[in-house]
Amino acid sequence: MSLSFIRLLPALFALLLSAVASAQIIEREVPIAVPEEAPVAPDGPTLIDAIVLGVVEGVTEFLPVSSTGHLVIANHLLRLDSDMPVHTDRHGRITTLKEAADTYAIVIQAGAIAAVAFLYWQQILRIFAGMAGRDPAGLRLLRNLVIACIPPVVVALTFKGFIKAELFSVRTVAYALLFGAVLMWTAERWRKKRDAAMAPDDPARELSASDLSPLRALFIGVVQCLALWPGMSRSMTAMVGGYFMGLRPVKAAEFSFLIGLPLLSAAAAKDALDGGPAVVAAFGWTNLIVGMVVAFVAAALAVRFFIGFLTRFGLAPFAIYRIILGVTLLVFFVN
Repeated sequence: MSLSFIRLLPALFALLLSAVASAQIIEREVPIAVPEEAPVAPDGPTLIDAIVLGVVEGVTEFLPVSSTGHLVIANHLLRLDSDMPVHTDRHGRITTLKEAADTYAIVIQAGAIAAVAFLYWQQILRIFAGMAGRDPAGLRLLRNLVIACIPPVVVALTFKGFIKAELFSVRTVAYALLFGAVLMWTAERWRKKRDAAMAPDDPARELSASDLSPLRALFIGVVQCLALWPGMSRSMTAMVGGYFMGLRPVKAAEFSFLIGLPLLSAAAAKDALDGGPAVVAAFGWTNLIVGMVVAFVAAALAVRFFIGFLTRFGLAPFAIYRIILGVTLLVFFVN
C-alpha cells in the first residue's frame, strides 16, 4: 500500500462521516411549517419512557433484530408517535412528539456507541496505529471500514425521501423482520455447510476483517444497503455479508460493530445539532442523560451476551425471533 494512499485514508474517512451526517443515514426529522403562535404541549415523555427507550436502543442496536424497527414499535406502544406539538423554534416551525421521539432514539445511540468503543478499544487503537503507519493490519481494517460504509451512504442520499415517506410504519417493519429472517436463515445454513467442509487447519477459519480484500468489503457494504429498510437491521446485513465473504460468526459480528461506529456517530451528531432543542423540550435533560446511560449499559451487556450466544447457536435463533415478532405485528397491530 503506497504512502500516498495511507495519507489519503483519513481524508476519505472524514469525507464519509460528513456524507453520513448530511444523509443522517435515514432522515427522520421533517420540519413542519406552522403559524408563529403554534401551541406547545404541556406534557412530555416520562422517566419510564426514557428508560424503556434506552433499554430498547441499547439491547437492539448491535443485535441482528433491528433497533429502528423495535423503536418504531416502542414509540407506538408508549404513545409517543402522535402529532402533538412539543417545541416551536425561532422560525415558527414546530416539532411533533413523534419527531422528537425519533430524534431522541437517534441521539441516545451515543450511549450504545460508547459501549462498543469501550469494549473494542484495542481494535480502534490498531486503526489509529495503522493511520500512523505502525500497523499494516490496522490500516487494512480502516480501508475496509471506509469501503463498507460507502454504499449505504450513497443509497441513503439517493433514496432518503422515499425511505422517510414510505418505510416508517409498523407494517413495513413487520415485512422487513420476516424478509430479514429468511435472509439470516439462508446465510446461517450456507455458513454451516462451508465450515463443515473446511479442514481443521484451514487458514480461512482465522480470516478477520483486516484480511478482506477491498472488493469483499464493498460487497458487505452493498448488502448493508438493505438495512435502510426499517426492520432489516444494519448489524444483521453486515453480518450476513461477512458470512458470504468468508468471515466466521464472531469476526463478522465484530466487523459489523466497528462499521456501526462511524455511521451511528455521524447520525447521532447530526440529529443532536438539528433536533437537540426539541428533544430537550420534550424529554428534558434528565431523561436525555438517563436514556444515554441506560443505552450504554444495555448495549455493553447485549454485545457481551451476543458474542457468546452467537458462538454456540449462530444466527438461527434470531431469525426465529424475527419471524415471531413479524407475525405478531401483522396480526395485532396492522389493520
